Amino acid sequence: MSPVDYIKSHIRTVSDWPAPGVQFRDITPLLADPRVFRVLIDQFVHRYFDARPSAIAGLDARGFIIGSVLAYELNIGFVPIRKKGKLPFTTVEETYELEYGNATVEMHTDAVKPGDRVVLIDDLIATGGTMGAGARLLQRLGAEVIEGAAIVDLPELGGSARLKASGLPLFTLVDFEGH
Repeated sequence: MSPVDYIKSHIRTVSDWPAPGVQFRDITPLLADPRVFRVLIDQFVHRYFDARPSAIAGLDARGFIIGSVLAYELNIGFVPIRKKGKLPFTTVEETYELEYGNATVEMHTDAVKPGDRVVLIDDLIATGGTMGAGARLLQRLGAEVIEGAAIVDLPELGGSARLKASGLPLFTLVDFEGH
């Protein structure tokens, strides 16, 4: 079995959560099994080792798990991009649209500097709103987002297509059809 198939086989689908008709792709089984977690992290380490990013930026909250371990393995810094109101220092924020309303993410103003090369990571791409907002935050502070990355892509929701159309290079390990 290929590493990608091995990873995909450990993603749990939870039907009708958080709402009827939604097929939630749960990555927590990947994190619970140390062998699967190692295979997962190694996929990203091998992808970015030669790219020499300055930092990994992780999106709140599951992007923190993958991103911090990846940053550790690459011996580079980790930048948290959090939901509004969670960071203690001066922040820059970006608001994006949800299906019903808006959300805002923030990062510290000194988290990156002009010219930094950053990989932006999250667990899943659905509509692309969170990753797009994170990329805009990093770019506003002068960083180059060398790639957005996620474990799972839900292509039917259009997020990956929107992110690519915005000019963000994108890498995902597995696709799932449906929502």
